[in-house]
Amino acid sequence: MDLLRSLPIGSYLEQPVTWLHKVDPRVKLAWLMTFLIAPILSNPWWRIGLASLLVLLTIGAGIPFRVWRKQIGWLLLLCTFMFLFSSVAPDSLAVQHQPREPQFCPQVVFNTTPCKSKLPQPTDYRYVYFDQPKFAFLPRLTITRRSLDVAVRISTLIFTLIYSTSLYLLTTAPEEITAGLENVMSPLRRLNLPIAEITLTLTLSLRFIPLVLEEVQNLVRSIRTRAINWKKLGLRRSAQLWLIVSEKLLENLLLRAEQIATAMDVRGFTSPNEHQVQWHQLRLRWRDWLALGILIPFWCARWFVGGTY
Repeated sequence: MDLLRSLPIGSYLEQPVTWLHKVDPRVKLAWLMTFLIAPILSNPWWRIGLASLLVLLTIGAGIPFRVWRKQIGWLLLLCTFMFLFSSVAPDSLAVQHQPREPQFCPQVVFNTTPCKSKLPQPTDYRYVYFDQPKFAFLPRLTITRRSLDVAVRISTLIFTLIYSTSLYLLTTAPEEITAGLENVMSPLRRLNLPIAEITLTLTLSLRFIPLVLEEVQNLVRSIRTRAINWKKLGLRRSAQLWLIVSEKLLENLLLRAEQIATAMDVRGFTSPNEHQVQWHQLRLRWRDWLALGILIPFWCARWFVGGTY
């Protein structure tokens, strides 16, 4: 079990260096906010297009398949489960759906026999797409237009939110993220906001994520090597054991945080304003201006094509 490889959350891909790595972090931040905001109040086709665009962007950037196959695999499995569960769930509309056919034949007045012949419908509109009767061991499955729309919205929204953020962290170093955020939030210094402290805290948080995964991985391995028989322990003693493991995890994380604070204190980092280290020079090149220019037709398409109907 290797959490650092199976769940590369917050991990930065140093090699190979793709063209996404070379894009300015402020431009990538603008595109990230675009992917997070664009699905709001959009139609299902636009949401599916955004999810497909993220996959094509990953393939076009040349990111190795071994890097993102496990993460996108688990994410696709989660989104597929949410899609199937939401599509067969009730559509939350308290409406009794009836076929658009007359109950009795209109040819004969006072006719009480049901009409066996189906009349031609003016359109091909159907609210109920699939309706399976209830069997002995299976519940009744009904897929309506509303439930299918909700299923597409939920599954694509989860995929877009998680994978766009993961792709941003995968191709952007933590120092570039904080430098870009500090540059974007620099006008807020006039309001006496601690911008340097915020960016420093964000840098340490991004660096701390792999340490958390490493500690969890070590504790899980230590439990597996002891070959504990969970059936003999019972529910109460198993809960006590997991409580001890959680306490040990919290203790190790606090110890790591204290070690980082001590190392910074020894090196003289007493205040972010006094010890600013410029790791990257933020300059907008031609590829950055091109990426910013694509945002204009993207939002025009979102306004005219991706709106709700």
